[in-house]
Amino acid sequence: MIAQSLIINSPYETPSRHWSQDANGKIAQIAEGRRPAAYEMYDTRNNTRRVELLETVNRVRQRVDEWRAAGWPGITMVTRALLEHWDARGEWIADARRWQGGPRQYPFYFCQLEAIETLIWWLEAPPDYRQGIFLPGDGGAWERICSKMATGSGKTTVMGLIATWQTLNALQYPKDSRFSHAIFVVTPGLTVKSRLQVLLPGDEKNVYDEFSMCPTEAMRQRLNQMEIRVENWHTLMPLKEPARSVVKKGKESDEAFTRRVLGRLAGFKDLIVFNDEAHHAYRQRAEVKVGRKQAEALGIDLEEATRWIEGLDRIHKTRRIRRCFDLSATPFAPTGKTNTEAGLYEWIISDFGLNDAIEAGLVKTPRVVIRDDALANAKSYASKLYHLYREDEVRDDLNRKADSTDPLPKLVKNAYALLAYDWRETQKAWQAEGHTIPPVMLTVCNRTETAARIERFFNEGDCIIEGTQAQEYTLRVDSKVLEKAERGEKVTKDKEYAARLEQVIKAAGLPADKQNELLALKQEEQLRALVDTVGKRGRPGQQLQNVVSVAMLSEGWDAANVTHIMGLRAFTSQLLCEQVIGRGLRRVAHDMDEQGYFLPEFVNVFGVPLSIFQEVGEGGETPPVPKASVRIEVEPDRNGYEIRWPNVVRIQSVLKPELRVDWPAVEPLALDPNATPINAEIAPSLTGIVNLAQASAIDLESAAQDFRLQNLIFRATRKLYRELDSGFEGDTQYLAIQLIRLVEQFLASDKLTIPAQWYAEPARRRLLIGLNIDAVVTHVSRYIRQSNTTRLEPLFDEQLPIGSTSAMRPWLTTKPCEPTSRSQISHAVHDSTWEKAVVAVCETSDDVAAWAKNDHLDFVVRYLWEGSSRRFVPDFLIKLRNGRTLVLEVKGQDSDLNRAKRAAMAEWVEAINLAGGFGSWCFDTVFDPARTRDVIACHAEARSVALSP
Repeated sequence: MIAQSLIINSPYETPSRHWSQDANGKIAQIAEGRRPAAYEMYDTRNNTRRVELLETVNRVRQRVDEWRAAGWPGITMVTRALLEHWDARGEWIADARRWQGGPRQYPFYFCQLEAIETLIWWLEAPPDYRQGIFLPGDGGAWERICSKMATGSGKTTVMGLIATWQTLNALQYPKDSRFSHAIFVVTPGLTVKSRLQVLLPGDEKNVYDEFSMCPTEAMRQRLNQMEIRVENWHTLMPLKEPARSVVKKGKESDEAFTRRVLGRLAGFKDLIVFNDEAHHAYRQRAEVKVGRKQAEALGIDLEEATRWIEGLDRIHKTRRIRRCFDLSATPFAPTGKTNTEAGLYEWIISDFGLNDAIEAGLVKTPRVVIRDDALANAKSYASKLYHLYREDEVRDDLNRKADSTDPLPKLVKNAYALLAYDWRETQKAWQAEGHTIPPVMLTVCNRTETAARIERFFNEGDCIIEGTQAQEYTLRVDSKVLEKAERGEKVTKDKEYAARLEQVIKAAGLPADKQNELLALKQEEQLRALVDTVGKRGRPGQQLQNVVSVAMLSEGWDAANVTHIMGLRAFTSQLLCEQVIGRGLRRVAHDMDEQGYFLPEFVNVFGVPLSIFQEVGEGGETPPVPKASVRIEVEPDRNGYEIRWPNVVRIQSVLKPELRVDWPAVEPLALDPNATPINAEIAPSLTGIVNLAQASAIDLESAAQDFRLQNLIFRATRKLYRELDSGFEGDTQYLAIQLIRLVEQFLASDKLTIPAQWYAEPARRRLLIGLNIDAVVTHVSRYIRQSNTTRLEPLFDEQLPIGSTSAMRPWLTTKPCEPTSRSQISHAVHDSTWEKAVVAVCETSDDVAAWAKNDHLDFVVRYLWEGSSRRFVPDFLIKLRNGRTLVLEVKGQDSDLNRAKRAAMAEWVEAINLAGGFGSWCFDTVFDPARTRDVIACHAEARSVALSP
């Protein structure tokens, strides 16, 4: 039995480990280093496996890593501002298991940042970083660049990042041909088209606001100038002239075609294109016989695939396509050859595959059967449940025209007994956890007759497991109906199938008006509404628990509650396995452990031969149930509990013309040698084995000339000058002279201490100062402002000067929480038992008029720490009955970092109270929850209070 979880990497860091595999594709051990970009091919004739490395991607990764380490040289100022903002993540609070102080609730995943960085590198990095890298195209007149990302790793977010990068640069540098703000998005179906409406910056729900993609409000407003159109691929099909038309208009011209397809976007030239699920769009037509079989196996329509590209070619003729960004988890096209031949797109520039996503916890971990107590396959010695369809008794029976009343093969019925029992036990566990949405069992089969037989197997009670006969919660997806619905085509109504859909809709638990609206729709529209909303709370598909389909459903199917998958079809490649498994990979929750790793979630799989797996054979433990989520939202009838605050960009200290520092009152600054390495040893290494005989040292003491005292004083003064210049009321040249004097005094004083005699030697002391220069500047600046500030001036956010609890967007959480009564926010989330105690006081204290947990409210106070700007997010906002607003922080232990936060908060409170117009504000910290009432009472009586640990 291997480790209980395959999650061995942080989702936010470069993968540092991976599971290695033996020649049979089974996990051997954890290997250090990142997994090379590759994909697997299977020869079904002899059940052999081989790995194909993506050499270009692996070379690009190395170049991008070097470019990133060098500080992204060559990029525009706009791109730099975006990358720095996207890279910001705040602090990881291990006890609370969450990120705090960053510009968004969760940082961007590493794979998302790598995808956008790689595209930026390709277009903006200096030639030296791209030398020797060639990216083949598809033979067309316009460039295609493909980002390969596993299902569930956030491709839609990456599209938003690309759109932001391209648009803001295009508006800032209109003559730069690398950028365009005219974007055409092509999708494989109406489901995906509907989901990608979040790419429209003017819509209420959009990715740009949800993930805080713009570093400033000015940039966000400018992003609204983006010209973007999202269309289904079928709009790229040429118009068919009506057969009975009296007026013969002739073939549609390229110009007419462009205007029809692009609409308003036709008024722009030099477009960029996003091909979502780009494996549907390839230029070369495969050899008809074999290629069509491969295409059907991959769920690709040959006409759709080639028409997609042909339509874009016509647009290029009239408007020019600067480049196309392809995104897909499986960018594979049929080759027209045997299934042992590689068919991956040659223009892939970055890759984060399924194995990488599993190891980072971005998706559920597939658990496949590798052992059972029945006789194994005579050829492979593997469990027959591993690849059911490969067994002769199954393949021959399911690969024929059959009536829905024909019984299923015995092996399939036995497999369903096992899978359905495990599903039922999972359903019970979910109900006990408080989930209102059931887990889903999904079957992907080979043909419509098989789907009908399986539907009857469950609905007629032939499945031996009790509780699985639930016609109203079982949906057979008629692929022909769904495909026509996706294309917007009319469908001939099937009365029997329509009755089944009506039964499912009536059992969905919808309000009467919503139910009637859905029943009034056409059959294909009803089906699409059900498929699109499986697992969505308050939507038509919310109560479905058994879904049976041919092929893989549409890529836009994003149900997160799929826990069991049955594969009853042939699988000839790892990519095909990924496409099927992809329908069940999305996570229910995103809870983390103390290390910042996602807690594992599982999807149990029969019949899909994945190469990386978690055992579900004998001896395994039952996987944990994902926690139920709670919707946190603004209560519409609680306007009286609204709390408002000023949005402050920064506090500017206005300084006296003559600067003085009260040196006796200055606290000592200790430089810690243990946190400041000044020498290191390096040695050659081959596959982790170090040759100590060839070790050599790197010692900064030999670079003492770079750490001369005058150089250190100049560097510190320059940093101080940049920080204090805007608030100085005297002559700026005189400011520089005074700062030099103060820095010299501090460095020569006993206020700068080194707790080790060996480091007190002048050269080593200068090394320590130079390597900690930001800490020195922060310390000196603090006391200069304390002694010389005449007033504090808050600088407000011009675009959004006032924040409010009423503006909070709804969000979901699986953390412990409880309903509120005195807050405009419906629930309070507890990151600790101490916070729970504070919530109880806020709900019951007579001194409290209203309160809110500062979670998703965007109330932040900026402060400086070690030379960089940080974001302090206090825990609570409490409006007292005396009119004051108390900002309350809950802390277990104190630290220098926490003291810096409190100093910034005290400065914020003073500046806001002096500015006037925002009421009276105060701030305090609770180090012991038992003293919460004392703190609130003191501020309610307008008495100053300072409770220390």
